[in-house]
Amino acid sequence: MDLWWIAYFLIVVISIGGLIGTIMISRTQDENYGKSTKQNLVRLTVIYAVLILVSLGALALYIYI
Repeated sequence: MDLWWIAYFLIVVISIGGLIGTIMISRTQDENYGKSTKQNLVRLTVIYAVLILVSLGALALYIYI
């Protein structure tokens, strides 16, 4: 098995783990904290989604070339 596959797999697993961790942390909040958390959570979720898509795109480009 090529080492690049392992590297990209680890990137995806760590990114998904970070996303799940972010969502789990955002569930524990007090009353005032919840107002700004929603916007931050949406931004972080978008960042993780873009990161995963870019990583998969880079993997596809590497395989194609």
